[in-house]
Amino acid sequence: MTEPRGRRSSIVEIAAERANLASLDSSITDRLPAYSKTLFEAKTARRLTFEDIAQHLGRSEVAVAAMFYGQAQASPQDALRLTQLLGLSPESPVASQMMGFPDRGRAGPMPPVEPLIYRLYEIVQNYGYAFKAVLNEKFGDGIMSAICFNSKVEKEVDEGGAEWVVITLRGKWIIDGD
Repeated sequence: MTEPRGRRSSIVEIAAERANLASLDSSITDRLPAYSKTLFEAKTARRLTFEDIAQHLGRSEVAVAAMFYGQAQASPQDALRLTQLLGLSPESPVASQMMGFPDRGRAGPMPPVEPLIYRLYEIVQNYGYAFKAVLNEKFGDGIMSAICFNSKVEKEVDEGGAEWVVITLRGKWIIDGD
């Protein structure tokens, strides 16, 4: 049985609207906080990107996405503004749970199996010691913080029309004793 023409175009329109809208991968929901599903469902229903939400909160896209995955802590102001934007009750458990301590690094297996995440992991595998050597020459002995940290993702298009990813990682340099 075929779908009525009007129904098909409505499904096509919905698919087009959501084509570049990040949603929750059901294969990892059991490793995420319970509120992650609620946040992603509300985000999808409102057709909001992480960029839209970040602008509303005055935060970076990566920081907002990390809050959705339970890997960054929301401030009381973040929780209030986010629940309002998503149409959730500020008194709901979601708001208070988002302000709890994050549980970083448990969202996926190691090494990662999701191809894009694996490529990021592979970058560190292949260039980690090179990054370490250059950082040590510039800063001395120490480490880059992943807590006092921010990041941004940008898109560049070269003269040939090829799209390039630009990921900026910015972490405080910590020396022994800090």
